[in-house]
Amino acid sequence: MTAAPRIRVLFDEDTIAKRNEALAQEIAAAKPENLLVVAVLKGSFMFAADLIRALHRSGLAPQVEFVHLSSYLDGTISTGNVTILRDVESDVRGRDVLLVDDILESGRTVTFAKDLLMARGAKSVKTAVLLEKPGKRAVQIHPDYVGFTCPDVFVVGYGMDVAHSYRQLPFVGVVDHLDNSPDLFDKPE
Repeated sequence: MTAAPRIRVLFDEDTIAKRNEALAQEIAAAKPENLLVVAVLKGSFMFAADLIRALHRSGLAPQVEFVHLSSYLDGTISTGNVTILRDVESDVRGRDVLLVDDILESGRTVTFAKDLLMARGAKSVKTAVLLEKPGKRAVQIHPDYVGFTCPDVFVVGYGMDVAHSYRQLPFVGVVDHLDNSPDLFDKPE
């Protein structure tokens, strides 16, 4: 019988919550007008929900939209081509847009989405990412708001998955090698 993979906590729930509040304060300080938050599905859904609530506590009242983009298809390595699986329904013309994604790695997905929204007439498109892996960039893009710099490891939890598993975890973790440990998850300290 094969043991389940061990998940090592990289960023715990409390650390993420505090960073979301700080990010919301930074975003609010920029005084966006007619703000539309566009969350990139699927991985950003938890980050986007928590960030939007923090934006509310910071005095903003953004409208919310979703775009579902994919560059991975069924694998864990980007194909390099971005496909729109679900498009934004709202008109973005003349609006300040905050594009929210879970992780900025190659930069292809965020660049594609940002360029698309700007081409549709957005006044501005700022990017907020929970995690940034600066050493993995394939295109030139610098996020406006970053939760955490992430080491070059495969992460799961807080909306991010491997084969549709682990999205429900309240923390960001690293899948360690398989072992025979009875505990599936390390508990945050």
